[in-house]
Amino acid sequence: MSSKAIREYDAKLLLTYWLTRSPLIDPALEGQLGPSATGSVPRVAQMLLNEETGVLTSEDALPAWTKESGVKFVAKPDQLIKRRGKAGLLALNKSRQEAVTWIKERAGKVQKVESVEGPLTSFILEPFLPHPADSEYYVCINSDRSGDTILFTHEGGVDVGDVDAKALKLLIPVPTAAAPQTFPGKKAVINTLLSHVPTQARKDALADFIIRLYSVYVDLQYAYLEINPLICMENSVGKVEIHYLDMAAKLDQTAESIVGQKWAIARDLAIYEGIASSSSGKVTADRGPPMAFPAPFGRSLTKEEAYIQKLDASTGASLKLTVLNAEGRVWTMVAGGGASVVYSDAIAAAGFANELANYGEYSGAPTEGQTYEYAKTVIDLMTRGAVNEQGKILIIGGGIANFTNVAATFKGIIRALKEYKSPLIRAKVSIYVRRGGPNYQEGLKAMRLLGESLGVPIHVFGPETHITAIVPLALGLVKAGDTAAPKSVSQTAPATPPAKATEIAAENPPVGSIGPDGERTQINDQIVHFDSVSTSSAGRPWYCPFDSNTRSFVYGLQPRAIQGMLDFDFSCGRSTPSVAAMIYPFGGHHIQKFYWGTKETLLPVYTSVDEAFKDNKHTDVDCVVNFASSRSVYSSTMDMLRHPTHSQRIKSIALIAEGVPERHSREILYEAQQKGVLIIGPATVGGIKPGCFRIGNSGGMMDNIIASKLYRAGSVGYVSKSGGMSNELNNILSFTTNGVYEGIAIGGDRYPGSTFIDHLLRYEKDPECKLMVLLGEVGGVEEYRVIEAVKQGKITKPIVAWAIGTCAGMFKTEVQFGHAGSLAGSDVETAEAKNRAMAAAGFIVPPTFEDLPDTISKLYQSLVQKGTIVPQVERDPPVIPMDYKWATELGLIRKPAAFISTISDERGQELLYAGMRISDVFKEDIGLGGVVSLLWFKRRLPIYATKFIEMVLMLTADHGPAVSGAMNTIVATRAGKDLISSLASGLLTIGSRFGGALDEAASMFTNARDRGLTPREFVDQSRKANKLISGIGHKIKSVNNPDLRVELVKEYVNKNFPSHSLLDYALAVEKVTTSKKDTLILNVDGCIAVCFVDLLRDSGAFTPEEAEEYIKIGTLNGLFVLGRSIGFIGHHLDQKRLRAPLYRHPADDIFINMADVSQPRVLGRMQQ
Repeated sequence: MSSKAIREYDAKLLLTYWLTRSPLIDPALEGQLGPSATGSVPRVAQMLLNEETGVLTSEDALPAWTKESGVKFVAKPDQLIKRRGKAGLLALNKSRQEAVTWIKERAGKVQKVESVEGPLTSFILEPFLPHPADSEYYVCINSDRSGDTILFTHEGGVDVGDVDAKALKLLIPVPTAAAPQTFPGKKAVINTLLSHVPTQARKDALADFIIRLYSVYVDLQYAYLEINPLICMENSVGKVEIHYLDMAAKLDQTAESIVGQKWAIARDLAIYEGIASSSSGKVTADRGPPMAFPAPFGRSLTKEEAYIQKLDASTGASLKLTVLNAEGRVWTMVAGGGASVVYSDAIAAAGFANELANYGEYSGAPTEGQTYEYAKTVIDLMTRGAVNEQGKILIIGGGIANFTNVAATFKGIIRALKEYKSPLIRAKVSIYVRRGGPNYQEGLKAMRLLGESLGVPIHVFGPETHITAIVPLALGLVKAGDTAAPKSVSQTAPATPPAKATEIAAENPPVGSIGPDGERTQINDQIVHFDSVSTSSAGRPWYCPFDSNTRSFVYGLQPRAIQGMLDFDFSCGRSTPSVAAMIYPFGGHHIQKFYWGTKETLLPVYTSVDEAFKDNKHTDVDCVVNFASSRSVYSSTMDMLRHPTHSQRIKSIALIAEGVPERHSREILYEAQQKGVLIIGPATVGGIKPGCFRIGNSGGMMDNIIASKLYRAGSVGYVSKSGGMSNELNNILSFTTNGVYEGIAIGGDRYPGSTFIDHLLRYEKDPECKLMVLLGEVGGVEEYRVIEAVKQGKITKPIVAWAIGTCAGMFKTEVQFGHAGSLAGSDVETAEAKNRAMAAAGFIVPPTFEDLPDTISKLYQSLVQKGTIVPQVERDPPVIPMDYKWATELGLIRKPAAFISTISDERGQELLYAGMRISDVFKEDIGLGGVVSLLWFKRRLPIYATKFIEMVLMLTADHGPAVSGAMNTIVATRAGKDLISSLASGLLTIGSRFGGALDEAASMFTNARDRGLTPREFVDQSRKANKLISGIGHKIKSVNNPDLRVELVKEYVNKNFPSHSLLDYALAVEKVTTSKKDTLILNVDGCIAVCFVDLLRDSGAFTPEEAEEYIKIGTLNGLFVLGRSIGFIGHHLDQKRLRAPLYRHPADDIFINMADVSQPRVLGRMQQ
């Protein structure tokens, strides 16, 4: 939902702070306004009850103004409750103690307001303001499609009455490039709104206030703001003062990325106290806490709802959960915003509204992990509490997905179902599944197989079953054997439909083959090139924005959507692809390959539309499919619309992004109207014109395109808000009629760029469209515009219509459905009122949504009998080869892996090191040594072993700047090389002469002991072979000047290792060698090497074969490389910090010996 209510407390903070700070709506007004008649510091306080701890805000935490002597208070709940005075929830003219006591007596108590009950947890304290009755006014600003309207009446207060009837109104149209300033000015405010205000001083003060109020409304992205009463009166010295007593406000939540910092700063109480920063000690992204959007009264968020809300905020997918009745028998887990509404409608229409436990949806391609978390939460709620003897029902439903991999999302649900096997059985749960879309066969098959092992009955249905046909079956209204019952998917349902066998065309020889003329087929021969076709939208009638020649730009990096569009084009038999180029501002100027049937074609990628159109390129493009995000879709679209030539060439733009701020949406649609550009969206999947053009992912995968016969034109034009439900309509119309002529999903936001009437008027004028389907929904009044057109005779073709959301009136509290616009603001916006009005106007309205297919079928058959529709002979579309990636996901093909990895896995919800979760790595504090043991040895080693590994890394980290590796690193650094290059330079010196002694030492000592040689025999044999013993000897250290590093290692090993036989052997060898020369000691490399062999052989963590293998494959040298990298990096940083210049070795340190010139040289002779 975009428009969300905020607490009165927050609304007053925002208004007080920004009233004199927000830029004026018209800069020309700057010198016309006097000083503000309102206070600069908010005199409002909040007391909140922590529902978990039961603690109320302390009196000591209240702001300083509440402690002023003589102040009288008003106390009231602040929980979006209307008519608080009539409910006895208003304390007036109280002392501070009386007001606080009044709050304490009610905090946490359940209060009934009209038909809604809920605990009181949020209260507001304000000064009591005595005022004369004639000083009460009413002001309200609200927004609709046409602009913002300011309502004002001089009779405010509790008895304001019918505001719409009595208030004076001032409409501020939406600004455009042609009319950037639409605010009429101060004089118009006074003349239009303030004619009944008694004095000129009050008029001036109120006019200034209204102008500033509207400036804040626009600047802070309000959607609604009401003040009643607004007090305007003269103080004791005759100066006019303005006070706002009661306030209600809604903000556009989707604009948080734009103005969230402004909302936050106004909520930082430290600003008003003159403190530099908030005293809470909490660090936030902006100064002040982020805006809080409370649930409606009676609908406090449960812990589970809050968790799903948090999950939803952290993902690009949509996850919604509202618990309606925790004791209810019927639970739903539905994919898609529109689908979630029709399932709730079906349950309520069947008489089970009181048993409906929840409303929710998951959509937008959530990951397996996200779906698992969502499903686990719902199932956990469902299986709590006492067992209902009638059992419980879980409906896992959804429409036909456009791009979500059904099998992948089902994996998360299946995982949760398995985890809750016992609770599900105990709760006597029956599960009913219906789904369609990409890879649905695999998903349904997995559900069917789960039902055979879970011990819980699972009934599975596919897209051949009407979307809500499982509801009466689940509720026991239809028995499984009845003719009306849907047919379940068979146990042996194939994973994918069989592909048709096709003969390879002769004109497509494989690359490298030799043709009859003796020429070899080159790889470039498989590339199909398409020249820019000289077509113009001017030749098309206005009612036909898309045809088989429509060419488009796709804005955004969307290769999957583009490939889908090209596959659709090929199946339709188009001569050219519908996508001419891709616009990608972050990486243009290149070419991308896409498939065209079995061949490939190249599409250019540009950084801007300007560049794409430059030099008269792509003259045939008149459509843009804009996949830009909600943050950038406004600027990218307005750039096109305001460009002097682009807006003449581009005739339609589809905006896919969800979460576009409402003010941005309105400005786009009005700019487009002035330029004659059709806007579809935002928050839409797009639309489809079978046989001609497909917007983005509309229609889903190719198997659904073929099944719904969207590769050729039918006779039915439809318009819907929901993208998922538009795919459902494609499916319904393929079963009940000759198919779709054109279908548009206008998007679920409050202000879509084009509405139902825009498209239905096109269908009315198009002779190829014979009947129309309108799928509306609760919220908004766009259906009434269609009703007026029918009454006026502008639309004469038959319309089958239905508004979803009929269940909304059966809920006790306000429920926001999946779409931002799906919320009734008045009785006329309810689905029931719309369905009644459409039926009265002559629309064909079925009794329920479940009857929609039969209603369409009967109308279609009557039109066929009349000869209005003449069915055409079916044609088989060309077979589109399946993409390799998708075929792999479906399990249709197999391919050997390019390489195997067994140590880590980042594909799941959490990174794994050798099977250990990264969170457990920190939870169990295994340290760096533990991580090395997991990634190097694929097992947990004992603590003494991991500590030894860390000890080795510390001991080998550095050995001064003079050693070869450090020197190389320093020289490379001083040559200006970067960290990686300098480190690599040092590491490349490690080998048999430097650092590589560990492996060789381990091998020599191990072999000697394993062959049974005594230490003296080992030394003698090495001397006879003229071979130095690796790990023995040091240039500086000796018996009398021992290496402390070696002493530390020996001490640790003797103390902690269960066995150290090879170390003992090496020390015995040392006694032999030092008897000859006292510097032939066991050095640090040798000591580490033999101790590590002891660890491998005697820790019990390795078999003898494994221990031998790790010695051979370079594990010990790995320890040296890992440790010494620390030192090399240190030397690099040190030289950079010192700004050391380029190193040149001193010439006097180099002995140069040039060969005598008299010596013979080999001369070469050039061949002529």
